[in-house]
Amino acid sequence: MFPRWINGITFVGMGTTVKTRPTSGTPARVRRLAGLATLVGVLMVAGVASVAVGARALSPAEVWHGLFAEPGPDQRLTEITLIVQTVRVPRTVLAIVAGVALGVGGALVQGYTRNPIADTGLLGVNSGASFAVVSVILLFGLANPYQYIWFAFLGAAAAGVVVFGLSSIGRGAGNPLTLVLAGQGVTVFLAAMTTAVALSDQASLNALRFWNAGSVAGVGFDVIWPVTAFVVAGLALALTTLPAINLLNLGDDVARGLGVNIALSRTVGIVAITLLAGAATAACGPIAFLGLMVAHIARYLTGPDYRRLVPYAGLLGAAIMLICDIVGRVVTRPGELPTGIVVALLGAPFFAALVWRGKFKKA
Repeated sequence: MFPRWINGITFVGMGTTVKTRPTSGTPARVRRLAGLATLVGVLMVAGVASVAVGARALSPAEVWHGLFAEPGPDQRLTEITLIVQTVRVPRTVLAIVAGVALGVGGALVQGYTRNPIADTGLLGVNSGASFAVVSVILLFGLANPYQYIWFAFLGAAAAGVVVFGLSSIGRGAGNPLTLVLAGQGVTVFLAAMTTAVALSDQASLNALRFWNAGSVAGVGFDVIWPVTAFVVAGLALALTTLPAINLLNLGDDVARGLGVNIALSRTVGIVAITLLAGAATAACGPIAFLGLMVAHIARYLTGPDYRRLVPYAGLLGAAIMLICDIVGRVVTRPGELPTGIVVALLGAPFFAALVWRGKFKKA
């Protein structure tokens, strides 16, 4: 009834016993390991460049001094120390954390929805965070990002819960298409509400302008460490779902026949995606296209097995986020272009090429 091999999975009758094997031999495994090592190397180089590059030119010796020195009587050295330790290092760490979160989240969204153009914004987390930000500014007069960033996370999480709840009721409950439609409906509604609130209050409108740009600048470790804790929790949940995603991509009927608890698997997956995307969006603002891009690049490098695809997606997300942040600092020096804008400028052509390539293949 089923082919013997599908995506490296061996079916043993219609029971729940399966085993996997690599779809290719040692050369493919070596290529994957080499690719992983290359990604780690690129990430390390990008991290060093992120600390070294900025609006103010610093020599390698000055950067090294700024990393480890304490502020002292020398005003120039103290200024260098503050630039490196309170500006560049935090934004580098946040770019890595947010990039990993959005990369993994994008891969998971595409896996659970079986939609090749899905992104973390599909669950409404971006619009939920934006609506929460403008609402608390209007209601409570919050002006500091450190104050409303946690409301942004709560808004993102609430939007994810609403989308998942809507997709779990009715005749199409649990269907990936239902999840997509629910996500789009909630996103459009929250976007309209966000615009209505922002247009009625100047402070909310100003905050929304900054928020929608998407940036890793201006956030300290007092925010980064809690955000990292949420990301780590999301990653831990994501790792437990990877074998199930492989089976779900064969179809719900096949996965159910192989013993997958589809409802539980999707619930855990949605929670993981919400934690990852919600934390990244709360800290950086909406970063469009990153999850979409890295999921496709990782799939091209590793194939469809999510046990390999997801780690690649996380590393690619961190590397691309760092590179885009560096580009944003360099192209408009001494000012800077927000990271979200650079990612969008890179992602929009990628998305268009992806659509064109799909149409070309169909033709």
